[in-house]
Formats: sequence, C-alpha cells, structure tokens
Amino acid sequence: MIIIIFLPDYKGFSINHFRMNLNKNNKNHPLLDIKSIDERYFDETPIDEGFWVLTFKNETNTSVFLQKGVQRDYLQFHFSLKGLTHFIFNEGAYVLNILEENSLLLYNPQKSLPINMEVNPNTWIVSVLVSIKKFHALFSQEADYISFLNEDNKEKKYYKDGKISPSMAIVLNQLINYNLNRSIKNLYFKGKAYEILSLYFNRSEEANVEQCPFLVDETNVIKIRKAKDIVISKMAEPPSLKELADEIGLSLKKLKEGFKQIYGDTVFGFLFEYKMEVARKMLEAGDNNVNEVGLKVGYSTSSHFIAAFKKKYGTTPKKYLMSLN
Repeated sequence: MIIIIFLPDYKGFSINHFRMNLNKNNKNHPLLDIKSIDERYFDETPIDEGFWVLTFKNETNTSVFLQKGVQRDYLQFHFSLKGLTHFIFNEGAYVLNILEENSLLLYNPQKSLPINMEVNPNTWIVSVLVSIKKFHALFSQEADYISFLNEDNKEKKYYKDGKISPSMAIVLNQLINYNLNRSIKNLYFKGKAYEILSLYFNRSEEANVEQCPFLVDETNVIKIRKAKDIVISKMAEPPSLKELADEIGLSLKKLKEGFKQIYGDTVFGFLFEYKMEVARKMLEAGDNNVNEVGLKVGYSTSSHFIAAFKKKYGTTPKKYLMSLN
C-alpha cells in the first residue's frame, strides 16, 4: 500500500550551505559532526532515456554528503543495503532516515526533488531514477495496480518506505559490487535495473491483506501467525502440514488457504524464502562456512543447500561470497 503525504519544499544546496543551515537550525540534530562530512559523487550509469542507476559505497570512517539534481517528473527509488543514510530536506529543516535493508520511494510531480543525503560510514546505497513517462510506459497495463499511475493521482506526492526483499537484495548487491568487464557494464546494469523494478512491484511477495477475506476472523489470523512463528523456530526440522495444523487448531484446508492469503505463499514456499534469507545473511557475516550454514538452515548435505541457494539467487553460495569481495 502506498502512503500519500505532502512533502516539504525542496531545493538543492551546497555542502557548505548544508553545514551552515543544519548547524543553525538543528543544534540538537543527531548528525554528530557536520564538519567532518566529505562531499562525494554517485557512480552514475544510464539505462535508457529517463532512466538511471546510481550507486555509492562509503567504506570510510567518516560521513559523506551526496547531492544530485533531479527533475520533478522523476520517481526516486532508494535502497540502503548496508548502514544508515539520512535524506536532508528543506535546507536541513527535515531529515528522514533510511535504515539498513530498507527502501524509500519518493515522487513529487509539482516541484523538483534534488537528492541531498548524508551517507554514514560503512554504508552502501543504490538509487534508481526513472521519469514518470518512462515508468508509465513500462507499467501501462498495471496502472490500476500502481496507485500513482492512476489519472486521479497524477498530481499527488508520494512517499513509501519498506523492507528490501531477499530477491531484491541479491540484485542490489550485484549492482553495487559489479566487477565484470566495463565494456558490458551498461548492458548488465540495464538488465538488473529492470529486474529491480519488477521485484519491487511483485505483488506475490506481499499479501494484499486489505482484500483478504480470511482477515474477517481475527482468531484464525492469530493462529496463522502462530504457524509462521512455529515453522521459523523449527526451520531446520519443520513439522508436516498436518502436524502444524493440529498444533494451531485449524483444519489443513484452512491452514493452507489462510497462510497463502496472509503471507502470499504456501507454508513451505514461505519457509524456503526465509531459510535462504537467513543463509545469505549468515554467509555475509562470515562466521560459518557453506556446509555449516546449510546444516543450520536444515539441509543435511551441502549439495542440497547449494542447489537450493542457486535456485533462489541464481548463483552458488561460494560465487555469491566472491561477488561481495
């Protein structure tokens, strides 16, 4: 669901202007050391006319200030893969944080909306900028589904934040850690940029709870949520569907139907996605090898785990780790 809000007025400003106004207007602001912020630039890759991908990795121990002018007819998708990013609006009068593994969608058709952000140390950010004309052409058959494409909403401003899904995380990591031949970079980024938008608007990843008739019975919803907690807590050795239905006190049919309606997937489909996300994070942490990670998420052999990981992410655990380095 997209939340409609009225955003403040925006205008671009230099890093010195930013420091002056932020210090003047926000003496108790959570940004700790404004003087230490360096000004850097995005790595910008053109995809098509009206379509860009911006990436930035701040692997220093100081904050970095990024700025880019953006026309008013552009949608902005910002993804924080790692660390913390502060979006600064109205000359520092308002700051919006994007936490790790979260996304932010901004759209203001009435005024230009320049990017002014402070990127914390050890933070990775990927941004996708696409004109509303280009975007509408991509999703012309989905205009009724995507709220801000509706005729009634074309002049409204939008803000939406949310979690980065596991499938999106792998594509974003591939973008920000690109290490292939530079001659194919634009082609590679083009494919990944379209993939990101497809995954972002993939309706199957989120249940449309507003239209879910199962939600009429709150008791059943509580039971289904309990079922989800049970399979997560026992992901290495999950119960059968019949055992799960008995444990939560629902019929097998109601368990299957209710789980699909609320979580948008079957019980074991949901569990597979969850296990792969846990495995991905464990691999990134580096505390366990591939065999150990596979065992912890419920795979008795490394070959079964590798096959499952490749099915989900399109690459093996080893190759995925290599792409991060």
